[in-house]
Amino acid sequence: MSTDHAGGVVVVGAGHAGVQVAFGLRAGGWDGAVTLLDTDRRVPYERPPLSKELLADGGPELAPPLRKAELYPAKQIVRVPGVEVARLDRDRRVAVDAEGAEYGYQHLVLCNGSRVRRLDVPGGNLPGVHYLKSHVDATRLRTALQPGRRVVVVGAGYIGLEVAAAAAKRGCEVTVLEFNDRVMARVTGETVSRYFEHLHQLHGADVRLGVSVTGVEGDDIATGVVLSTGETVPADVVVVGVGVVPNDELARASGIDCHDGVLVDERALTSDPAVSAAGDVARWWSHGELPSRRLECIQNATHGAKRVVAHLLGRPAGEPEVPWFWTVQHGVRLQTAGLWDPADEVVLRGSAATGSFSVLYLRHGVLAAIDTINAVQDFLPGKKLIAAGLPIDPARAADPTIKLSASVRELAHA
Repeated sequence: MSTDHAGGVVVVGAGHAGVQVAFGLRAGGWDGAVTLLDTDRRVPYERPPLSKELLADGGPELAPPLRKAELYPAKQIVRVPGVEVARLDRDRRVAVDAEGAEYGYQHLVLCNGSRVRRLDVPGGNLPGVHYLKSHVDATRLRTALQPGRRVVVVGAGYIGLEVAAAAAKRGCEVTVLEFNDRVMARVTGETVSRYFEHLHQLHGADVRLGVSVTGVEGDDIATGVVLSTGETVPADVVVVGVGVVPNDELARASGIDCHDGVLVDERALTSDPAVSAAGDVARWWSHGELPSRRLECIQNATHGAKRVVAHLLGRPAGEPEVPWFWTVQHGVRLQTAGLWDPADEVVLRGSAATGSFSVLYLRHGVLAAIDTINAVQDFLPGKKLIAAGLPIDPARAADPTIKLSASVRELAHA
């Protein structure tokens, strides 16, 4: 079987990045073929609701589609469901699926995302051990989160804590296990970590920090999680949220440069000029002083897709967008802009005791990142200040009665 789309764009993966590429090309006037190869059979759907609304008691059973099903044929986007690309023939510019079908391309876009990092311990694959990456995963987990069940969450990042909050709200007995000495240690500083640790404790969770998992007990189903101390934490449901691994094997096997992700430049091009990458699978690198980075968020997927589209349409990519992220746990909304670093100067804006505050991270006197906790009024101004790269007066920035936009150092003496 052969599908001839030579001269067109073939997108591998139909998550946020892949769908954005396909529809972005059509919106920009691309009149060549656009083929979207999707491993899933469902119409592509939004991912954030999987750990939020879909786990809530009385929440929706289906995640919203990224685009309505009828829009794909209407925009002449050929979506091929249930396709797993097995290899790339870059000399012939052909993607070959597991059944041997070939998809010829003028340009290939890798948006094949990431997969969950597995719990590599004895018993880690027992029934009752859950991961959360797909709609099927969310449905199974929702069914498992019944009142009174003992739920052990391994990993205290965004996903783990969102699941912990949902489980507690559904009447489960929740234990959170985290290897680091604080929750969300990879993405935020001490102040925000301690605030959310306390928040989960207030809602009944047993949060255990600095612990490692050595196994999962059970015969036919998981019944407990074994710690390095030898203690076993009883469990009816185990949820593992210890990060993801980029699906860069397809690119790597074809000789495209990879390093914990597919390496791309500011145009989202790989080492093969006929291949781009965007989303979780892509690692951005720079010829300047900036380190390479791979971000796992919707904003990054969308931004990368826009750069792919700009390149293919021969248009400027525009300035890099400030990365931003968000999570909601027990009704508390954390929004983050920029990338925090442990060496940053920390400025607390407001008081954590009020439940509405912001934490600013200054690097060489310039705002590098901001966390806003139920302080939506600070988020967009903070994001703009990060993009502007202007020096900030810490004293003014710490005063919530002064607009954050007025904390630029030049205004401090006005």
